Amino acid sequence: MATKEDKRKLFGQILLEKKLISEDQIKEALEIQDVNGKALGDVLVDLEYTTSNCISEALSDYLGMEVIDIENVDLNQDVLDKIPHSIAQLYRIVPIDFKDSTITVAQQDPLDIQQMDDLRFLLKYNVKPVLVDREDVATAIDKYYPGGHESVEEILDKFQHDLSATNDSMSREIIEMEHFKEMSGESPVKSFVNLILLQAIVVKASDIHFEVFENEFRVRYRIDGVLREKVPVPVLFANGIISRIKVMANMDIAERRLPQDGRIFLTIKGHSVDIRISTLPTNHGESVVMRILDKSSVSLDLARLGMMPDNLKTVKQLMQKPNGIILVTGPTGSGKTTTLYACLNHINVTGLKIITTEDPVEYDIDGIMQIQINPEIDVTFSNCLRSILRQDPDIILIGEIRDLETLEIAVQASLTGHLVLSTLHTNDAPSTITRLINMGLKPYLITAALVAIISQRLVKKICPDCKEQYTPDNDILYELNLHDQDLQDKQFYIGRGCSSCNRTGYKGRMSILEIMSVDEEMCSHIIKQSSTETIREIARSNGMSTLLESGLNAVYSGLTTLEEVARETSVN
Repeated sequence: MATKEDKRKLFGQILLEKKLISEDQIKEALEIQDVNGKALGDVLVDLEYTTSNCISEALSDYLGMEVIDIENVDLNQDVLDKIPHSIAQLYRIVPIDFKDSTITVAQQDPLDIQQMDDLRFLLKYNVKPVLVDREDVATAIDKYYPGGHESVEEILDKFQHDLSATNDSMSREIIEMEHFKEMSGESPVKSFVNLILLQAIVVKASDIHFEVFENEFRVRYRIDGVLREKVPVPVLFANGIISRIKVMANMDIAERRLPQDGRIFLTIKGHSVDIRISTLPTNHGESVVMRILDKSSVSLDLARLGMMPDNLKTVKQLMQKPNGIILVTGPTGSGKTTTLYACLNHINVTGLKIITTEDPVEYDIDGIMQIQINPEIDVTFSNCLRSILRQDPDIILIGEIRDLETLEIAVQASLTGHLVLSTLHTNDAPSTITRLINMGLKPYLITAALVAIISQRLVKKICPDCKEQYTPDNDILYELNLHDQDLQDKQFYIGRGCSSCNRTGYKGRMSILEIMSVDEEMCSHIIKQSSTETIREIARSNGMSTLLESGLNAVYSGLTTLEEVARETSVN
């Protein structure tokens, strides 16, 4: 069995010491792993540098775990019942044996040591992990735990049983507020909300939506930008669940007529999670959205944002500019803020002073001064900027430019030797010029201050575990205005759906960018207030790739699908 000192070593080093692979092979595998996100052992097996058995043996020595062939194990139903369906599905585990309050489980990700602590807390048993082939675990989960909502339904059943006696004759509109307070503290409500939060974080959801209708209460997760409905909840329980969320966020549980904002701080799976709560009164009750800010699931490394290599190179070059304004544009949820954080992280060195003003401050970055906007005490973007300039910064980030006053101060900051980064809501890079003029900024100030505009969208990436080649339909080719000559020597891929991607065919997202630099020719047309179409033509003649072209490059590289590009772009 490996010693504690051995366990501190990287798994790749263990493989090298066992002479299962070479230095060049591990280097190549790590580079591929950075792109596709697969487990290192799986990458090495895919490259045929080693075998699954060798990887299992090395993991066994590395982790001190027994290797089991699950196909030859007769799984007892009593043991399977020890783990709820949703926990098995979420954590990708299968129970093998249960003895003396210790449950033996097979994990799909044996390197996730923190998972064992979570399972001990959730299951209230001692947990002994064993090594099983990843595909065998996935097959067993699909076989023994189809679906995966049983534990939620069990909670709802208990919820129904506990409350039906008092609520059968009462509509939810006439239940007293004191009853909501009692309901929010009851065990089934707490269990339900906790499980919903746990599920959301494990599946890397960005938001949870609780939506009340006349005869329905929907709970939906936003995963990779798409809302997916979870198990339906009886509408009778809506107010109790919403009240529980408001209690957790220190919000006014009695106020149901006005919108409210709150915040919850949790520690889940060994790391801190910041959850922003927003309530909105509707015809049938309060709608609640929980935005999950899980720093561990967001990469603040530019190289890991999924940009195409040429775009990544251009963005890094722009970050070396000594002054001027660089704008990142796009709709809500297009990843603008994450891109700016990654840019700051890239240039965050001791020789520079960086100050940000944000609403809200989403992620703390060491070495950067970050200011939270608070309009209630007159801490606004414009007021903060005036004070920031007296702090002698090198780089300033403005969370969002919302008005002319903030825009003009940002311009003055850029003209006095500062690099200013900010976001704006526009459809593409060329139309941003028109937006700035419409906001009231003089064209000559735009040409003096503006360095570049980066328009961004997020597209879902094809799951690397079920990726396969396919021939696209003529309809999608027509929609994207693609012709036979455009398709020569091109290969297209799609995800068929597997346990790794929850049968969606997609896993994770990547950025597609439209980067427009402002040169002398562009400046002359900005002064003349030329049309957006003219600005676009000049930018394209100077080498700008449109969002569509950037998306198609990602398609041709086998990273995303034509359908995703069509959904997020328009043909220019």
